[in-house]
Amino acid sequence: MRVGVSLPVRELENDIGAIRAFAQLADDLGLTHLRVPDQVLRPDSGHLHEPMTLLAYLAAVTDRIELVPSIIVLPSRQTALFAKQAAELDVLSGGRLRLGIGVGNSADEYRALGADFYTRGVRCDEQLELLKLLWTRDVVDYHGRWDTVSGAGLNPLPVQRPIPIWIGARPVPAASVARRIGRLADGWFVLCSPEQFCDINGAIRGEAEAAGRNPDMIGTEAGVAVVGPRQSEWKDRVAGWRRTGLSHLCLRTLGAGLEARQHLDTLKQAVAELPETEQ
Repeated sequence: MRVGVSLPVRELENDIGAIRAFAQLADDLGLTHLRVPDQVLRPDSGHLHEPMTLLAYLAAVTDRIELVPSIIVLPSRQTALFAKQAAELDVLSGGRLRLGIGVGNSADEYRALGADFYTRGVRCDEQLELLKLLWTRDVVDYHGRWDTVSGAGLNPLPVQRPIPIWIGARPVPAASVARRIGRLADGWFVLCSPEQFCDINGAIRGEAEAAGRNPDMIGTEAGVAVVGPRQSEWKDRVAGWRRTGLSHLCLRTLGAGLEARQHLDTLKQAVAELPETEQ
C-alpha cells in the first residue's frame, strides 16, 4: 500500500514557506504522493489555492513525490486548455502528476464558470476520451458534442502518455460513476467505509471487465485523519484499509487547527508510527 498525505492548505493558508516545508518534508520522509484539493468558487470552501498552479510551484521544490490535484471539477473547465496545463505540469515535474477528477455538486460554481451543471456527467465522459488523445498523439482529430479538435495537438506532450486519471465520487457512487471509473479511469478515491468497500469495488471491477479491461489495474485510495475526533484510532484504520487490499492511502493532518510547526511535527510522528506498509 502506497502512503501519501494531503497538503493542509486550508490551515496553512498563505504561509508559502510552510506549504513548501510540508511538501519537502513529505518528500524527504518517503511518502509517495501529495494531494491538493480544488475549488474555484464556493462560499464554504475555506482557504484554497488553485491546485495546478500550486503544484507547479511544488514540482520545482520536490524531487520524488507524486503530485495529485484531487479533485479537479473537470466539466467546469475547458478541455483543451486543461489538457495543456496538465501536460505542462507533468513535464515540469518529470512525470510525477496523477490527476484526480470529478463532476462536482455545485450548480452555482458551474454557472459562474459558464458551464452546464446538468450535462456534467456525459460531458466528463467525452472529456476523458479527448484528454487521453491529446496526451498521446501529436495530431488529434476529434469531433464531440462539446469539443472539436481538427488536425492539432499539444507540444510538448506530457512525460506520461497518458497521464493517469483517478475519479472522485460520493461515498456510494452512482451507477454512472461506477461505470465511468471501470471503463475510463486508472483508479478511484474511496469515501465509503471499509464495510461498503468490497461491494462498491466489485461493481467497478465488473464494469472494467465488461469493457475488456484488467480490473487489477484500477487503483483505490482512501484517507485517514491522524488528528481530530478519531485520532486515537488512526493506526487501526490504516491497518484495516490495508487488509482490504487498498492500493493507496492518504494521511491527513487537517482538522485540529494545528499551527504550521505542528503540522510538520504531526506528519513526522505519524510516519514514524505507521503500521507496516509498502511505501
